[in-house]
Amino acid sequence: MENKKILIAYYSHSGNTRQSAEKIKSITGGDLFEIMPEKPYPKDYNAVVEQGRKEKENNIFPELINNGDVTNYNIIFIGTPVWWYTMAGPVKTFIKNNNFEGKTIIPFCTHGGGGASSTYTDIQKLAPNAKISAGFTSYENSATENEIKKWINTL
Repeated sequence: MENKKILIAYYSHSGNTRQSAEKIKSITGGDLFEIMPEKPYPKDYNAVVEQGRKEKENNIFPELINNGDVTNYNIIFIGTPVWWYTMAGPVKTFIKNNNFEGKTIIPFCTHGGGGASSTYTDIQKLAPNAKISAGFTSYENSATENEIKKWINTL
């Protein structure tokens, strides 16, 4: 991955995905970009679950504070918690609002027990002109830097 400009874009509600993103940054030296919704999600777990369900059912793309810019990057790690068997709404918006043509997306996700589900195939649907690499899935924030390094070395 040397000589490639790397971006690590992530959304984290509870901090688990942020921890993985920071480990990826320390391994790759890439730039970190936090995807932040204009309207913060509720802190209450059940309220977040309910809002995530409604966003998925109604195909809502929540507004972001900053859509980011992937123009100058070749490789973009995209991190998300898994909500309702797919990526969180803010990550959908980030992908929809950027052009990934000719770029490599390397997805990673954190989950509370359901695995990645359709997260990675849904990313491919939103960014059909990107090359999607094998993703990294971890339970909550259980991934060690060593495990993440091993995965990155297989890419």
